[in-house]
This record gives sequence, structure tokens and C-alpha cells, in this order.
Amino acid sequence: MSRGDLFPEIEPFAAGFLPLEPVIDGRTTNGEMPHVMYWEQVGRADGRPVLFLHGGPGAGAGIVHRRFFDPHVWRAVIFDQRGAGRSRPQGSLRANDTDALVNDIETLRRHLGIESWVLFGGSWGSTLALSYAQAYPERVVALVLRGIFLGRPPEMDWFLYGLRSVFPDAHAIFAQHVPEAERGDLLTAYLSRLVDPDPAIHLPASRAWSVYEGTCSTLLPTPGPVTGFSRDRAALGLARIEAYYFRNGLFLPPEGLLGRMDRIAHLPVEIVQGRYDMVCPPVSAFDLAASWSGARLTMVPDAGHSALEPGTRRALIAALERFRG
Repeated sequence: MSRGDLFPEIEPFAAGFLPLEPVIDGRTTNGEMPHVMYWEQVGRADGRPVLFLHGGPGAGAGIVHRRFFDPHVWRAVIFDQRGAGRSRPQGSLRANDTDALVNDIETLRRHLGIESWVLFGGSWGSTLALSYAQAYPERVVALVLRGIFLGRPPEMDWFLYGLRSVFPDAHAIFAQHVPEAERGDLLTAYLSRLVDPDPAIHLPASRAWSVYEGTCSTLLPTPGPVTGFSRDRAALGLARIEAYYFRNGLFLPPEGLLGRMDRIAHLPVEIVQGRYDMVCPPVSAFDLAASWSGARLTMVPDAGHSALEPGTRRALIAALERFRG
């Protein structure tokens, strides 16, 4: 896949690890491994702040994500959410929920001395961006959201079962990883394996879950997402944390994200959605735009879920242009 319309590869001008919990002799007060967040900044130190929020939950950020941001304009902050990517401990579910992630973002903002920022997130990153904006609207200037996921039960059911109607072959492989007697509740079957301490059990389950998601993420078959999703470290963080969040309704409020839109109705937002997004179907983007008077929805006619599909990445970079200041 050509990525010529992304900005050139760039190295961070700053990076570090930020402790998220009180530590005594390298452990929490309960004697457990503490959560430590990896973060980095690219672009201009005096540029307009923008925060990148990766998907999953649990997927982690990658080097390619730096390239969405014009380095002459943006001070782009990229981080791995707790338990994901380069953050430690990898794949940890302890003290890991949406409120914790929202608080982590605020901790990072204060640590970096940023007054307010643009939020840029896709898939679960759009969910987390909305959650943070609703909690701290005064810290958000604008939002660029892609592949909208509102965390509603039908969206999770679609991922676990509905995708079979479009990707029956991929779903069959996904379902066949567990015994036939357990396939009526794939989430429970997978989660029990993903939290098993034995790598011989949790690693194959994590690869099966992650490859399924990667296979269904692009409009046309693309080996890149599948290869990336199948690597053990990436697969474990994504599958374990994602299944755990699914089991807990994404730790969202009873009224859901759409029930709190009054808190951010004044903020401008660009919504970019692939017309053939099979992981996060377009109806969620449509529903979000309908509830947000300041929203502009761009439906990319030739794209699925991945942010790296040509039409989607061009639309995302164009959306950022609106908020460059």
C-alpha cells in the first residue's frame, strides 16, 4: 500500500515513561507491578497540540501514526494506553478501565504542560476521545474522529457474530479456535483463555482474536494489518484488553456516550468513516453526527475500517487542516 500522502517518517523530539500510580521499591502499595505509560512527541515543540488516541482497546500506537501530522504545524502527542504497546505491564487488566484511561490522559496533559489540545482518534480511540472530551470539555479545542465506535451492545455483538454475514471464512476460523460447545458465547470462551496465565493457552487465543480483527479491517485483502495483528506482543495486548472491556460494556456510563453529548455540543468535530467499515459499521458515525450540530461527516466511498486505507488517510489529513490554527 502506498503511503506517499502521509508525511515523511519522523523521530520524536521527546519521549518517556510516566508512572501512573504511587510506587514503593518498584511496586504499588499493594505489592503489584505499577502501570507506567509510554509517551512521545513529534513535530514542533511550539506547535499546536494534538493528541493521538489509538484503537483497541489495547492495540497500542505505531511509528506510522506519527506521519498523520504535519511536523511544521503540530505538536503531536502519542502514547500507549495502560496495558498496551510499550506501556507496562503489558496486557495488564488490573486497574484498567475507561475512567482510568481518561485520568491518564489528564495526567499526561498536566505532565507536558499543555493547556488544551485537538483530539485525534479512531475506532476505540474515538470512544476514548469522546469519553475524555465529555469529562474535560474545557481541555479540548476540537476533535477528528475515525471509524466511530460508541460501545453499544449491538456494536459488540456485530463484531462477535454479525461479521459472519460478510466474512464467513474469517469468522469460521475465529469461532473454531474454541470447542463447538462454547461457541454460543464466544466472548466468555475467549476471555477465559486470554486471562489464563499459561502462554500456551493465551497466546494462540490472542492471535486468533487479533488476526480475525485484522482480516476484517480493510476493504480489500491487505497483508499488513494481519501481519501486525498476529505478532504475539501486539496480539496479547489487543485481544486480552479488548475482550475484557467488551465483557464490562467498555466501562461506559449507563446512558452511553450519546447521552452526554450536551457536554461537548459546542466543540467542532470532523468525522471520517469508511463506507464499507465492517469492524465499526457506519451507522454509528451517522448516529454521532446526527446528535452533534457542529459535526461534519465525511463518508469515504472506497474504504473499510483501517486508518491507512488511501481514501481514509487523505480525509484524515484534510480534516486536520481545518484545525491547524
